[in-house]
Amino acid sequence: MIGWNHLVYFGAVAIVCWIVGACAALRGRRKPAFAVVWTLLGSAVFMAFIAGMWVSLERPPLRTVGETRLWYSLFVTMAGAMVYGRWRYRWILLFSTLMSAVFICINILSPQIHDKTLMPALQSVWFIPHVVVYMFAYALLGAVTLFALYLWLRPSRKEPSADEMRLCDELVRTGSAFLCAGMVMGALWAKQAWGDFWTWDPKETWAAATWLGYLLYIHLRGTRRIGHNAAFALIVFSFLLLQMCWWGVNYLPSAQGASMHVY
Repeated sequence: MIGWNHLVYFGAVAIVCWIVGACAALRGRRKPAFAVVWTLLGSAVFMAFIAGMWVSLERPPLRTVGETRLWYSLFVTMAGAMVYGRWRYRWILLFSTLMSAVFICINILSPQIHDKTLMPALQSVWFIPHVVVYMFAYALLGAVTLFALYLWLRPSRKEPSADEMRLCDELVRTGSAFLCAGMVMGALWAKQAWGDFWTWDPKETWAAATWLGYLLYIHLRGTRRIGHNAAFALIVFSFLLLQMCWWGVNYLPSAQGASMHVY
């Protein structure tokens, strides 16, 4: 049976595959499929670990923050492969590999207690799609944040091209679409579990703030009322709101003993 102690082995193999894909992309190989295949191979290895954990726990590994980091590491590399395959931006696979590796290392160095139990609120048909869709949205929005930081802080200070800004816009729109879908599923789940669609629980409040941050970016970029630097700053700010929604809320005094989302 695959357990948490096997993460180091699956993670190491996956990271090696992702590094091979990232290096191939950086070298500008004529066949971009080579980089995409190696990246997806690493994602397949990591997916095998998640599937093994699912079987061992007899439940989806989605209950704790540490377990959701597994899905984030998986999806951010898949998002990187999608972006590279579509736009051929050579640095994106390096960004996604670094982000995935960081989250894998966090889970290895700070493992959480994992058991087979699920509290009644999590025993819902909405549990899996809600969390998985959210994690995919987080992966896309994490990828665009790294890309925006690179464009914002690159040494040359070259003005971002129209294609680079279009890539930012596409990733934010797509990530926000998945974010909206996740919020709708969460509302339906809340109605089933607690009797109301929205209660302004601390996590729900930060989720709304995150959604509004990305909505503001989409609106301002659509009306051309924001410059490049301000656009990048808004992407980073919205991602910080996302981090508070994802795990930061667990450490807020207002959430201790009061939030229905702190398990």
